Amino acid sequence: MSYLDNVFSHFHQHNPHQPEFTQAVHEVLETLAPLFERESKYEEHSILERIIEPERQIVFRVAWTDDTGKVRVNRGFRIQYNSALGPYKGGIRFHPTVSPSVIKFLGFEQIFKNALTGLSIGGAKGGADFDPKDKSPGEVMRFCQAYITELYRHIGATVDVPAGDIGVGSREIGYMFGQYKRITGRYEGVLTGKRPLWGGSLARTEATGYGCVYFAQHMLKARNRDMEGRICVVSGAGNVAIYTIEKLQQLGAIPVTCSDSRGFIYDKHGINLQTLQSLKEGANESLELYLKYHPDAVYTPVSDYPDGQNGVWSVPCDLAFPCATQNELNAKDAQTLLANGCFLVSEGANMPSTPEAVELFLNAKILYGPGKAANAGGVATSQLEMAQNASMQQWSFEQVDSRLKLIMENIYRQCAHTAEEFGEPNNLVLGANIAGFRRVADAMIEQGVY
Repeated sequence: MSYLDNVFSHFHQHNPHQPEFTQAVHEVLETLAPLFERESKYEEHSILERIIEPERQIVFRVAWTDDTGKVRVNRGFRIQYNSALGPYKGGIRFHPTVSPSVIKFLGFEQIFKNALTGLSIGGAKGGADFDPKDKSPGEVMRFCQAYITELYRHIGATVDVPAGDIGVGSREIGYMFGQYKRITGRYEGVLTGKRPLWGGSLARTEATGYGCVYFAQHMLKARNRDMEGRICVVSGAGNVAIYTIEKLQQLGAIPVTCSDSRGFIYDKHGINLQTLQSLKEGANESLELYLKYHPDAVYTPVSDYPDGQNGVWSVPCDLAFPCATQNELNAKDAQTLLANGCFLVSEGANMPSTPEAVELFLNAKILYGPGKAANAGGVATSQLEMAQNASMQQWSFEQVDSRLKLIMENIYRQCAHTAEEFGEPNNLVLGANIAGFRRVADAMIEQGVY
């Protein structure tokens, strides 16, 4: 049995019934075979066994009181996965689907994503199976306070710096920051994604969406193409999708879709960003209300989607940007995109394409930017927020955006050069995984056994 096969065998024995985590680990490890054939040191130091096992897993009860006075209980998580490159860094997700498998998959991805940025940040992830969508502002505040009351002793500006994710925006970060400050008495950069008024970074809200588009720009440039006039489909309607759409429009592309858990909008004239923001930022209204302002658009509810497919990907396009959630784009969706002429996919979400879809994209030799590379702009700008907090400064939007552009260019170059080094110049999945893994693994070897 080969080294990789042996690691896989032990992994499955120790992590049963965790499909998202298993998928993420397989996706990375399967691309590392060429590296292990070339470099024996990683096997000698048991790096794989160490890197797939989190340094620390924190699971805790979150007890809070709803508006009727009833005590409610949720489960909270923080996976501090790897600190070889710096303090733990990764978002907090509030969503009913949050589970150990989801948090571990996100934390594992975060290790390599953060490594690709070239910045001094380790990998982590956290969250709770709490749904803020149907809660009042007071209930959200009390839950955030209860969550951080349990977590505060495990985080800090040079220990673990959480950020936002699905269900956690600047409002939730504010409530958690306030509670942390109340408990500890410390005003420090312990959380990122704060509002600029009190320590947040300009351009942080836009960063994941903008970065996803910047990465796509570099893929296009490598094929002597550009964004101008390209028809784009975008999934999601949160921050990542909104600012992906905004940056696409700024660059002359035409994003024609957006979606939420209830359905999707197709607007052949291009999504009206102002309308989308008015529906989704704060109120979280149904996208069906978009038709009230733009009657020429088409709304398709989830119930009308083709069996097992996401309707967004049925719209003919040049470029696709999955910006909603994991495994939202399956093999049938990929086949539809390819049949309709799509030649670029840049992932704004974490692991939004299933393994079968990724294989189809790679075999078709289209331009494919995996999430751990293409959506790294958010965490990169979070680290820039940490730097501003540490120096008690605030940089301009233009300063942050220019640094973001440079970081995304460097990430693309790392992925492309590494893929070429291992004889697969079109395979940015292999390039991203090997480049990220090498940086973390080499640091672990130099720091000894821990």
